[in-house]
Amino acid sequence: MMTNLFSVFDPSTGILSLNWVSTLIGLIIIPMPLWILPSRLFIMNLIIFQKINNELKILMTMNSKGNSLIFVSMFFFILYNNIMGLLPYIFTSSSHLVFTLSLALPMWLMLMIFGWLMNTNKMFYHLIPVGTPSILMPFMVCIETISNMIRPGSLAVRLTANMIAGHLLMTLLGNMSINSSFIMLIIIIQLMLMIFETAVSIIQAYVFTILSTLYSSEI
Repeated sequence: MMTNLFSVFDPSTGILSLNWVSTLIGLIIIPMPLWILPSRLFIMNLIIFQKINNELKILMTMNSKGNSLIFVSMFFFILYNNIMGLLPYIFTSSSHLVFTLSLALPMWLMLMIFGWLMNTNKMFYHLIPVGTPSILMPFMVCIETISNMIRPGSLAVRLTANMIAGHLLMTLLGNMSINSSFIMLIIIIQLMLMIFETAVSIIQAYVFTILSTLYSSEI
């Protein structure tokens, strides 16, 4: 039972594993109509792009407003992978730490290296909040350093945990509906859970992008 429950999150299916190909489906297939003519999909993506870009520019500092395109692209990449994972028999790459940590860790390292090389004094200022008593300054430096170092892990675990929780619930309900006399009730619950998971897919991509933008605004 436990093997069947977690087998949907197993990235290896044999000698030739094609599960991770689902990560690139959004980049290869979905944007194709956007290059041919201004379709409804193109207009919808353009509206989302403008809304997200304008909001990120408000959160970012004046020196880093040009980097908003990186975070908008990351938002669409995570969103496509989350949505693709809701389709039947498609591997959910965003439910693995390998995928989420590969996004969060390089982004965090890039911000840290740039911050400490270009804005060293400002990075030191963030280690001690304003108004901290002198006796607490050594402890605040340790606390702020630890909180800064766990940021990529918290970003990765947050996205992974939220994506894997809903899939586990849908798998459990699917196993229950086979031998249950309340099939219609379970199907209704699954439909409601599917709508909820769609909202979670959008929200988690948005939260990941916003938190990354807030981390970059401290530099």
